[in-house]
Amino acid sequence: MKKLLKTTLCASLAALLLSACGDKTTNETADKAADDAKRVAITAIVEHPALDAARQGALEQLAAEGFKEGENLTVNFQSAQGNMATAGQIAKQFVADNPDAIYAIATPSAQAIAAATSTIPVVFSAVTDPVEAKLVNNLQSSGNNITGASDVLPYEPQIELIRQLIPTVKNVGYVYSPGEVNSTVVLKNLKEKLAPLGIAVIEAPAQKSSDITQAANSLVGKVDVIYTSTDNNVINAYEALYQVAKQAKIPLISADTSTVERGAVAAMGVNYTDLGKQAGKIIARVLKGEKPADIPVYISENLDLYISKKHAAEQGVQLPQEVLDRATKVID
Repeated sequence: MKKLLKTTLCASLAALLLSACGDKTTNETADKAADDAKRVAITAIVEHPALDAARQGALEQLAAEGFKEGENLTVNFQSAQGNMATAGQIAKQFVADNPDAIYAIATPSAQAIAAATSTIPVVFSAVTDPVEAKLVNNLQSSGNNITGASDVLPYEPQIELIRQLIPTVKNVGYVYSPGEVNSTVVLKNLKEKLAPLGIAVIEAPAQKSSDITQAANSLVGKVDVIYTSTDNNVINAYEALYQVAKQAKIPLISADTSTVERGAVAAMGVNYTDLGKQAGKIIARVLKGEKPADIPVYISENLDLYISKKHAAEQGVQLPQEVLDRATKVID
């Protein structure tokens, strides 16, 4: 009996020792994996469908490149909720944390990050003109710690779409944030492109998303169409713009396809999930050791055209069949 008890006790002790060793090995492996994990900080000036898609696309691409969140990648996301002061605070926090890379979505957030660090690799997305925004020296080689993926659009297809949908257009309303470089660049270029065609641009500045309704109302009776770019404050409050357009029967045409489900008649723009994936490829290259200055800025070459039959009817637009035929997506 004593011999059996002794044998059982020894077996139990051995099992406990093996279990303890196993736990220690597992913990050591987990700790090592945590130490080896890359850290990426992500910030966006605000959360709306286009910018959310740019973030999700980047994470999907990083996973495809072998950097999987929760395994060998740690992600810290912070939204500035449309506030530039908050964007600055987030930038300072990120720099203090010293991640392996910072992914800045939209021009204001990218500018805040750029002002806060000249050493941590920065990859931007959804920036219309990174040179004008003083993020990079040129599109081929930034000369600094920054590169990324631009959502700049060619103006000719946008103008053609406006003229096809509103053939008698003479005045184009433009609601925008004067504090966003991407929006002021579009305003300047739009005026230059439309003037030779005898079409005027009527400005309606809105400092904040809460000013969008007032800005839109200022255009009623003055314009034949309202065109919106990828301005973040405007996109964030697109439903307010839509209500004014619907009541006044002013067609809304946009450069952000996500706005078609939210009130626009039509939109021609980049696919922000794809743009995010291109940014994700760049982030992966940085995490593998490449310098941002050696990676050219990506410019999207593919444009999607979204159409809403419902919003067209509400805003008094007859949709030409040729426009419907070339649409990427038609919403009834």
